[in-house]
Amino acid sequence: MKHITRSVWILSLISLLTDTAGEMLYPIMPIYLKTIGFSVVLIGILEGIAEATAGLSKGYFGKYSDTMGRRAPFVQVGYALSALSKPMMAFFIYPLWIFFARTIDRLGKGIRTGARDAILSDEATPQTKGKVFGFHRSMDTLGAVLGPLTALLYLHHRPNDYKTLFYIAFLPGLFAILASLLLKDKPTTAAGSRAPVSFFSFLRYWKESPAAYKKLVVGLLAFALFNSSDVFLLLKAKESGLDDTHVIGVYVFYNLIYALCAFPLGALADKIGLKTVFLSGLLVFAAVYFGMAFNTNIYGFLGLFFLYGVYAAATEGISKAWISNISDKKDTATAIGTFSGLQSICAMMASTLTGFLWFRFGAATAFVATTLVTIITAAYVLTSIPRPSTD
Repeated sequence: MKHITRSVWILSLISLLTDTAGEMLYPIMPIYLKTIGFSVVLIGILEGIAEATAGLSKGYFGKYSDTMGRRAPFVQVGYALSALSKPMMAFFIYPLWIFFARTIDRLGKGIRTGARDAILSDEATPQTKGKVFGFHRSMDTLGAVLGPLTALLYLHHRPNDYKTLFYIAFLPGLFAILASLLLKDKPTTAAGSRAPVSFFSFLRYWKESPAAYKKLVVGLLAFALFNSSDVFLLLKAKESGLDDTHVIGVYVFYNLIYALCAFPLGALADKIGLKTVFLSGLLVFAAVYFGMAFNTNIYGFLGLFFLYGVYAAATEGISKAWISNISDKKDTATAIGTFSGLQSICAMMASTLTGFLWFRFGAATAFVATTLVTIITAAYVLTSIPRPSTD
């Protein structure tokens, strides 16, 4: 743990608290929205707008952070907006207000992502990026375990009292805001430019970025186009006969495995190579989706969600560590923000595509198609993208 600095600890604690608040609401969000009059179509539009906001703003605010040479203010404002959005969704129930509150939450994510990951990158050496990003992912995902468990415990004693849960979720968010005030910019990153940044100016980075960055991001985005929402995995489990408690249970189990494995797999990546661990994660993902296509047994789902947690631990933090190693230090937030933004947009398209394949041809076809694309992506990464020089 000697490579985990004070700033990494603070950011990891903030992420844990914020994810606890967010994931506390994740299982009940669709149910709550329906109780206040939202149709399935309106819920879909709401989530689409929210995710588009997060996706497009990640690149812009990443570029803005690099231009200003500042990190901490973006992190502080971003987490504050996400925390404040929780009680806002319970305060008024008018559709336009709900759209505003949900968009504020995702805008907060867009504001903080690039700057936060740039701090993590600055706190590591090229040889310790896997450990640092892996530790942060472990702490972040621990919140995805604590949040749903808190929600289940509360709703067990107070069934259908969804609105109060939104107010409760503000508490860890408030502690996250307070913790973010402990962050300080280093003197070396505090002197930047205040020149205006246009909303799509981050896209110019694509032309200026290293060839290795382009090759890697093309592969990652191709994968993202078929890596749909986890909701489809949970829906498959539900349609196979699992009740609501078991469905939420396997989701918590997946996040627990993810949290436990992210740091050790990050450390392993520093030893044997980021590319090696990332490729292994893609192959595990392919195995999971192939298994999901045909499995109907609860024990099979436990095994598949275990592997799904291993996949996430081997790829999520590793991909950002890899990107930060092949981009110039002054462009770290832009490089990660641009990738994260494009990835979010691809994820939206992936869910739409998977939903269409599922509706038209069945769940098995949708999952097998994802399996095949993942194998092709892994082959591309293996043959077309060189190992990072620090591997």
